[in-house]
Amino acid sequence: MPLDIPVLETPRLRLRGFTPADFEPWVGFYASAVSATYGGPCGRDEAWRKFAVFSGHWALRGYGPWALELKATGELVGLSGLWFPEGWVEPEITWALLPGHHGHGYATEGAQRALQAAYEHFGWRTAVSVVAVGNEASAAVARRLGASLEATIPFRGGEGWVFRHRGPRDQT
Repeated sequence: MPLDIPVLETPRLRLRGFTPADFEPWVGFYASAVSATYGGPCGRDEAWRKFAVFSGHWALRGYGPWALELKATGELVGLSGLWFPEGWVEPEITWALLPGHHGHGYATEGAQRALQAAYEHFGWRTAVSVVAVGNEASAAVARRLGASLEATIPFRGGEGWVFRHRGPRDQT
């Protein structure tokens, strides 16, 4: 079933649907400790199931996470997008970077574009980002996006901070 996933751009990034060629970098992601808040670390077979969820979310919800690709080189650097699986707290703006791509502003740039799309193209009226307590790098991304800490909730065997994003009328 072909998916109609819009391609979005920022000055440095292309946000696009995932392709089979994107799987190998995600195997590396899910083998690393950085994947702990995305259900890792895990082996290749479980990484496949988690990878397949990215496209499955688009098929079932009509929105989902995009692959983040550097426009200049075509290199895959992570994901960002819209996330609301069954049982989730609220519609979320999510992001994750592949190992070796932290510290360049890609998460903020991609998440800002995803948030804009949530409000302008998908009709969202509100959004949150859930960040594992202690993940200061992701908390900083949420704050750079203008989100404010609203609550602490149970999250994947620990606790998560719920950051509330400004609404569509408050975006600049």
